[in-house]
Amino acid sequence: MEADKKPEDTGAKPAAANEQTTPPDALERTNEELEEAAKADGTAPSTDASDAPKKPKGFKAVLKRFNVYFLLFLLVVVIVVAVSVVSYLNSKKAPKTPTITSTTLTADALKQLANSDATVGDSGQTLTVQGNAIFSGQVLIQKDLNVAGTIRLGKELQVPQLTVSGNTNLADTQINTLQVATGSTFQGTVTIQHDLNVGGATSFSGPVTAGQITVTKLIMSGNAQLSIPNHIAFTGASPTRSANAGVLGGGGSASVNGSDTSGTANINTGNGPTSGCFITITFNKAYTSTPHVLVTPVESGAGQMSWYVTRTTTSFNICSASTPPANQAFAFDYFVTS
Repeated sequence: MEADKKPEDTGAKPAAANEQTTPPDALERTNEELEEAAKADGTAPSTDASDAPKKPKGFKAVLKRFNVYFLLFLLVVVIVVAVSVVSYLNSKKAPKTPTITSTTLTADALKQLANSDATVGDSGQTLTVQGNAIFSGQVLIQKDLNVAGTIRLGKELQVPQLTVSGNTNLADTQINTLQVATGSTFQGTVTIQHDLNVGGATSFSGPVTAGQITVTKLIMSGNAQLSIPNHIAFTGASPTRSANAGVLGGGGSASVNGSDTSGTANINTGNGPTSGCFITITFNKAYTSTPHVLVTPVESGAGQMSWYVTRTTTSFNICSASTPPANQAFAFDYFVTS
């Protein structure tokens, strides 16, 4: 049967509908002929601009290739490098020396200064006077005064405050008030014509010679030695005295001559003296403790008596344990120490 017959396999395969076949003479055609043939067959790629994706062009295309933050970092680095280079170049430049314009006074300018108030030059100029200058009136300098030579003053120099940074040599100098913050050294003789008040301790390594020294308290420490080649006088106010008329007898009297430290008690007995205390000597200034009283009889009349003393912080008494001779003058010297 014909239906049971199979078609003969000729070995040919059906061509795909979309398969493109290359003409055998494609190598011999030009590009324009190949494009025209492709258009005729409907196999040419579409060239419609609306179908193709749009690509950025120009600066935007370049910008998309880099990160924005990276570009900002590069900008900062460039600025820092530029500033560093400019600063380095400026530091290598030598500073410019300011130019000062010099102005020379003419004879007309001097006449103008003499007749009226005038301003010569400005702050950027220098006034140079070749010859000597004499200012008959006052001179006011509102800023610093620099003197290259020696300053000689014919009269007094009055300044509210004087600061000297270096050594200063002064001849005759009169200072109303001198305050020295640190130590002072006087190499020569120092003469003080008025009082010297010292608030702190004073130390002298050498001899001290003074016409008169008045001290409230004299303390000698260590192995001190007090040498007094001349006389010692204990001056001061005289103490008060009171005589005991009953012991002195009728017509008797007593007196004292000296100070609280030393003196003489003069005693004159009368008629019918008796034993007891002749005289009481009261100190002008009382002692803090009972003092030591040394009494020495003067002449034989006083030596014949059995004399003795009594003492307190305010006074002492010269007494006799025996009856003194009548109508007799005698004396006792005394020395008191604390």
